[in-house]
Amino acid sequence: MKSETLNRKEGNRRIVPAARGIACLGLIAFALAGCRLDMHLQPKYLPYEPTDFFHDGRSERQPVPGTVARGHLRLDALLYTGKENGVASNRFPFPITRADLERGREQYNIFCTPCHDYTGSGNGIIVQRGFPHPPSYHIDRLRDAPVGHFFDVMTNGFGAMYSYGSRVDPEDRWRIAAYIRVLQLSRHATVQDVPEQERQKLTQQMTPGGPQASALDTAAPRAAGQSQ
Repeated sequence: MKSETLNRKEGNRRIVPAARGIACLGLIAFALAGCRLDMHLQPKYLPYEPTDFFHDGRSERQPVPGTVARGHLRLDALLYTGKENGVASNRFPFPITRADLERGREQYNIFCTPCHDYTGSGNGIIVQRGFPHPPSYHIDRLRDAPVGHFFDVMTNGFGAMYSYGSRVDPEDRWRIAAYIRVLQLSRHATVQDVPEQERQKLTQQMTPGGPQASALDTAAPRAAGQSQ
């Protein structure tokens, strides 16, 4: 009786490790079943790979007619074309602030000065090295041109100038156009165009005996005395 009990215990001791091993193997097999290669070997087509599924033999398909990429639904014709009813507009699609002019000057200095120089006279550094001379912004034709004209030229190019549509955002193109107006005004402004407060300072500087004139009057004798 005692020997049978001992044999039974000994058998249980052998069965338990074996059962554990079988259970572990089962868990491993179950885990491996989830590591299939379907995600690595997908039934898919690589770019430009041909196929017999479609009648034209191409695996890539054309977008549905009228499809618009996210963020490219450009319903504001003035903002994105510079035109109204197909004609270059002379108004801006948004109010131009001082910050817009500062941004316009920054973008103008980056993209436009190589040809048009910092004053808009068309004598930029690459023009001095043989590139075709662009017209000055200060000629009557361009002074009278609507702002939409400058936007359109930046967007589509003109003559030897290539398009900046992919380089400068539409809003910045309008800001550059606004800064071009600033350059044009700088050559043809009058005292009446100066704000009242600044106009008084300017008038004092221009008046004989004013602060600037007095400084010049005192500096002239000193310079003359030193030259003797």
